[in-house]
Amino acid sequence: MAETPLDLSLDAARLTARLVDLPSESGDEKPLADAIEAALRSLPHLSVDRHGNNVVARTYLGRSERVVLAGHIDTVPIAENVPSRLDEEGVLWGCGTCDMKSGVAVQLRIAATVPEPNRDLTFVFYDNEEVAAHLNGLGHVAAAHPDWLEGDFAVLLEPTDGQVEGGCQGTLRVKLRTKGERAHSARSWMGANAIHAAAPILERLAAYEPRRPVIDGLEYREGLNAVAVEGGVAGNVIPDLCTVTVNFRYAPDRDEQEAIAHVREVFEGCPIEEFVVDDHSPGALPGLSHPAARAFIEAVGGTPQPKFGWTDVSRFSALGVPAVNYGPGNPLLAHKRDERVLASMIPEAERRLRDWLTA
Repeated sequence: MAETPLDLSLDAARLTARLVDLPSESGDEKPLADAIEAALRSLPHLSVDRHGNNVVARTYLGRSERVVLAGHIDTVPIAENVPSRLDEEGVLWGCGTCDMKSGVAVQLRIAATVPEPNRDLTFVFYDNEEVAAHLNGLGHVAAAHPDWLEGDFAVLLEPTDGQVEGGCQGTLRVKLRTKGERAHSARSWMGANAIHAAAPILERLAAYEPRRPVIDGLEYREGLNAVAVEGGVAGNVIPDLCTVTVNFRYAPDRDEQEAIAHVREVFEGCPIEEFVVDDHSPGALPGLSHPAARAFIEAVGGTPQPKFGWTDVSRFSALGVPAVNYGPGNPLLAHKRDERVLASMIPEAERRLRDWLTA
């Protein structure tokens, strides 16, 4: 266990600072996982389990609904921004202050101070969110112990600037390859230029009109874009291979197969020799019509927004658990050297969650 235990009686902002001062870059989360596990095991109303560096704590009060509060405990690499510091304007600076140790602090405070919530609660603290998907701790728990994640509704405490963000969009990356024939560029008629063959692909992308579907009252904005073009052999060689990498960000009313089929349809007739799915993570429906979601939105206030990026609410959606993103911190400051959070936002997020869970 960790040498210095976490004091869950600290207010949420000071607890965030303590969490930041326990470095936990992706792959090095064990000391923080140990500290979280020890702190939660001291709370008699919780049952605590652990899988690797992932800690899950649950109440068993016989409530009619179960809500999951989830957050990752890892951060991106430290950039000379630890330890934390609180400035005179009430801004807390440091790696993870925004993404997402302030959200984790809120989870821990709720776990410690709401022993008899109006819904049964599951608290999930997981590792390796900031790195490759196959390392993601929430995915490992879902594969090994899916029953640990069962619930009627989930809140992922990622930074959202204190606004509810519903679901998330899917992301599909494909590599479209065109082929030609090498030749000396002084005798180009002896070959076929694979880069030129990619022109129809780029024309389709330039002319593409993305959908803006409305789901549960939220307008999502899809996007289909080239994110890389690779080709060329040498300054005097006609290239025989070109690869256009395309990223499709799609609304959660499409499933994975529909997303792939749509991209194929967009490029139908283009001289594509290979269509390779390079990476794919499905979206998640917002689930705002669920009674628990409606009560949550009423408690935290504001106008729900769509989540345009991808988050782990997708994993909950795959398990049949509707989920939203909600947490303190401006997501635009995540991963920055000058990462920071307005300290007053953290106890405010805690208060709103407590109001929802004790009303």
